[in-house]
Amino acid sequence: MPANKILEKLKISKFFANLKKSLLHTSRERLPMKTDSPAIYADLKEKLMNARFGAGEKLKPAELQGEYGCSANTVRDVLLRLTKVGLVNFEMQRGFRAQYTSPEKRNDVTRFRTLLEQEGATLSMKLGGISWEADLTAAHHRLSHLEREFERSGDLADNPDNMKLWTNAEWSFHDTLISRCGSPMLRDIYENVYAQFRQQMVAQERDFGRSYFSAIIAEHQAVLDAALSRNVEACRAAIHDHLKRNYVEAKPLETAV
Repeated sequence: MPANKILEKLKISKFFANLKKSLLHTSRERLPMKTDSPAIYADLKEKLMNARFGAGEKLKPAELQGEYGCSANTVRDVLLRLTKVGLVNFEMQRGFRAQYTSPEKRNDVTRFRTLLEQEGATLSMKLGGISWEADLTAAHHRLSHLEREFERSGDLADNPDNMKLWTNAEWSFHDTLISRCGSPMLRDIYENVYAQFRQQMVAQERDFGRSYFSAIIAEHQAVLDAALSRNVEACRAAIHDHLKRNYVEAKPLETAV
């Protein structure tokens, strides 16, 4: 066989060997990826709640499919579900975008959350037993531990893993607070409203420093103490006081001329 043909054959063999190695490497990298819809939904929901996507940022299924190792249709279906939660905005010809944020939206969703949480907590105080008290105390213990650590270290704003920990612990406490309300509909609506609140708050809050957490720790303690003592008025007031920093003054309605 001529030398030039042997050289060409060797080059082809080397090319396919490198290609095989590359494919094996890619396969290994994709093993831990979240390829099923529930896992993709949970991951995208967490990232949206914690403002890992900027307000109004375009969410492209064709790009996200590479991150999750799935089809673009799977990502599109997940994003459509997240529009129903209120975390994603969809417009014809413009596609999917992370929900837009504004002080007015934050105010609106906070006030609705306050009403739902006050009602859910009131019902739980009436219907919940000692197991509810134990669950609530345990959820608060975890939340308080994390918040005191963030108060001490100040390591939150630029740490996505810590933000995720805090969001999960905070959700667990407030969800447990209303968990014995006896109304699945109230809890379902509250879960979506809480997710929208969290997205608006994290995107707009500028200071997660020590003074912020000092106040938050005291507020969560006040909610816990009032709930465990079954003091309805005190609990409703504590919930309002915990969330009122997110309110903005209502603008007067325009009157018709």
